[in-house]
Amino acid sequence: MDTIEKIKQQIEENPIILYMKGSPKLPNCGFSAQATQALMSCGEQFAYVDILQNPDIRAELPKYADWPTFPQLWVDGELVGGCDIIMEMTQQGELQTLIKESAAKRAGETPAE
Repeated sequence: MDTIEKIKQQIEENPIILYMKGSPKLPNCGFSAQATQALMSCGEQFAYVDILQNPDIRAELPKYADWPTFPQLWVDGELVGGCDIIMEMTQQGELQTLIKESAAKRAGETPAE
């Protein structure tokens, strides 16, 4: 499986996935730390890929996503964006709504309005 196929598979198999530097418990940059905190505050599980441990993904994902920087948040197969967008959505209450709706789809529920 080539790197692009691996990326596609990760995005398909994980409704909420964060490509970041480090791990949620030990982020290796401030932007990844902020993105992780915002996601964890939503209270739902999410997958992550440490791009420092996966140099092939680090090299190929920006081309695939047409997004040059990390972290990158993907929800339901769509690129949400990087740290600035994640933080802006958090402040406006949009991130929690997006994450809760994604989690509800997985659980087969209808999100509460």
